[in-house]
Amino acid sequence: MSETIDTIDADQDDVTPEPAAAEAGEQKAGGGDDILVQEGDIAGDYLERLLDLLDYDGDIDLDVEAGRAIVSIDGGEDLEKLVGPRGTVLEALQELTRLAVQQETGSRSRLMLDIAGWRADRREELKELGRSTAESVLKSGERVRLQPMSPFERKVVHDAVATVSGVTSESEGEDPKRRVVIFPES
Repeated sequence: MSETIDTIDADQDDVTPEPAAAEAGEQKAGGGDDILVQEGDIAGDYLERLLDLLDYDGDIDLDVEAGRAIVSIDGGEDLEKLVGPRGTVLEALQELTRLAVQQETGSRSRLMLDIAGWRADRREELKELGRSTAESVLKSGERVRLQPMSPFERKVVHDAVATVSGVTSESEGEDPKRRVVIFPES
């Protein structure tokens, strides 16, 4: 196992995987949903221990969707504290959970964590933002730079912009100030 961890933005498809990452991808493709279910189980156990340590209530739900394990925690009063401002704590917990899964399986996980429905709600807000901004750019002909966003948020916006003909989007800058720019197609 490597001493360093490479973080890959969800919206970068042209990244060449390292040999170990390629092997992990082959294992996932060969094992299909079984490996993703295993990742979800490991993540669920890790998060259950965390909730116990914090003395927080919450129901953990595991699912497999679009080739990744989805873990969601719902039902507790204190769960909003685990989301944090603009989802910053949620993003950190997701990374810690991915590391816990990687420690058990030996391969990098792409699991998605949602707490108190925050990510699902945020996805809907971002879809609307992407679509309405794209329509505005189409009418005005002026490019628009959005506020800095996480990789998850940028991907949702790019997908929403792609549904509007005549405009396109790209990401610019470096994390944590990486942002989406929407502009008319030439």
